[in-house]
Amino acid sequence: MTHPNEDYYGWTQETLEKLRQGRLSEVNIDDLIEELEDMAKSERRELRNRLAVLLAHLLKWQYQPDRKGKSWRLTIEEQRYQIGMLLKSNPTLEPMLNKTLNEAYPSAKRLVAKETDLEVRDFPADCQWPVEQALDAEFYPD
Repeated sequence: MTHPNEDYYGWTQETLEKLRQGRLSEVNIDDLIEELEDMAKSERRELRNRLAVLLAHLLKWQYQPDRKGKSWRLTIEEQRYQIGMLLKSNPTLEPMLNKTLNEAYPSAKRLVAKETDLEVRDFPADCQWPVEQALDAEFYPD
C-alpha cells in the first residue's frame, strides 16, 4: 500500500480506486482524514494569502498615492477575482471572511513594509476596511 508521504499522487489514485470499488476496509482512514483536513486548511490558507496580497496593495494605493499605477490596480483586480472564484468553489469559507481578513492584515502590513520605505507601525493596528469594502470592485482607498 502506498503512503501519502512517499508518493502522494499514487496514494490518491490508489485510495480513489478502493473507494470507487467499495473496498472501504482497505482504505487507511487515518491517512484519508489527515489529507482531507490538510486540503481544508489549504483552501483557507489560500484565502488568507490572497486577502493579504489584496490588503497590501490597497495599503500601498492609499499610503503611496504618487506611485499608483496599472500594476497595482491589476493586482487588486486579480486578487478580488481569485478570491471570488475561491469563494464560489468553496462557499463555506464565506462566513470566515471577516476573521480571515483580520488574520491576513498583519501579513499585509509586513508585505508593504518589505516592499516600500514604510514601516509596519505606519499603518493602523487593525484593518480599516470591512471585507465587503475590500472586495468591492469599485473601491480604491483615497
